[in-house]
Amino acid sequence: MRPESASARSAALPHVLDGMRVLDFSHALAGPYCTLLLSDYGATVYKLEGRAGDMGRGWGPPFAGGISSFFLGLNRGKLGLSIDLKQAEGLEICRRLIDQMDVLVENFRPGSMTRLGLGYEEVHARNPRLIYCSISGYGQEGPSRDEAAMDLVMQASSGLLSITGTEEGDSVRCGYGVTDVTAGQFAVIGILLALHAREKTGQGQFIDVSMLDSMISTMSSNYLSFLGSNVVPVPMGTSFPTIVPYRCYRAKDREVGVAIGSEKLWSAFCQALERPDLEKHPEYATNPDRIRNRAVLEPILEGVFAQRSGSEWIERLRAAGVPCSLVRNFGEVAIDPQSELRGMFPWMEHPTAGRHQVTGTPVKLSDTPGRPSLPAPLLGQHTRQILRDLLALENEVVDELVDRRVLFESTVSPKSSS
Repeated sequence: MRPESASARSAALPHVLDGMRVLDFSHALAGPYCTLLLSDYGATVYKLEGRAGDMGRGWGPPFAGGISSFFLGLNRGKLGLSIDLKQAEGLEICRRLIDQMDVLVENFRPGSMTRLGLGYEEVHARNPRLIYCSISGYGQEGPSRDEAAMDLVMQASSGLLSITGTEEGDSVRCGYGVTDVTAGQFAVIGILLALHAREKTGQGQFIDVSMLDSMISTMSSNYLSFLGSNVVPVPMGTSFPTIVPYRCYRAKDREVGVAIGSEKLWSAFCQALERPDLEKHPEYATNPDRIRNRAVLEPILEGVFAQRSGSEWIERLRAAGVPCSLVRNFGEVAIDPQSELRGMFPWMEHPTAGRHQVTGTPVKLSDTPGRPSLPAPLLGQHTRQILRDLLALENEVVDELVDRRVLFESTVSPKSSS
């Protein structure tokens, strides 16, 4: 629990990234997730969209106020501007904005920004302090550089799908965009590392984050087992190759997940199951024994779990100190008192979508906590404000550029000031 003194101090302290300006060219999931985290911890994120807008605006249902819930949640806290970068005037306005930025984030295919005249070398010459983060499927170099990448493709390409599935061998996609989100997280790490380096050198640098590299790194324990044994892993359902029992079991009414990671836990587990005969049995006494005899032990445990309800097993196992959980659905997680206490599903008010819930900030800082701030922008909602504040463009100039469709701004009047 956060100390009360720290909590009291935090109200008067800025967010940890206050003052950092981020120009966000990204779309879909990987880049927006990166800039979402930066925004939650105080960075001012300028979300730059073309006339069609981020493809994520249409990724629904569900929709609220004509915008997908997906977009509303991933792009909260950002200021929206819309520029046609295919027009020379739009491109020049974008370059002038880049001159004032600390960070640029993009997740187009490699080479796309260079073709626009906004590649790293071009903008670094204008703004040497700029940290330029590119997120792509396979990275900025190599034989796979130009291959198209979406989450499912990257789950397949990285090897994840080969180990995620049923014991019968059917591949199962991970239930969320894990390759996108993981790359977004590594992009945040890279940006923070580059910011730290800039404190020493005064220079920005280029950050190359690939979804493939990110997934290989996050699957380190799996790949290390393979590299040490040269045994290619296969899908095992919820089971784990190097620990038994470590899986979900079907109780009378629902599934229960248990993780027995030590012999002390094995002893407690057997007591909770009222099966002391299993604890010292020579075929199950140690984890290597249990792995060798998995095919015999698992059906025994399945039979035991089938005798009681999930809630009964949770009560027994937790009383014994065994790590366990019901296999919960999203509805159960969303109303969990723990989720509420941790602020993981806060409410926001949007000009067209109205009151809606989003996901909260994952890292709790005692003195400079993050939090959701603005709702997701309407397309071009802050175009005029941003160009006035950063480039000192007069309203008449903006009007003329809007008329010629170099700039775009929302025609919906927000209910509350942003």
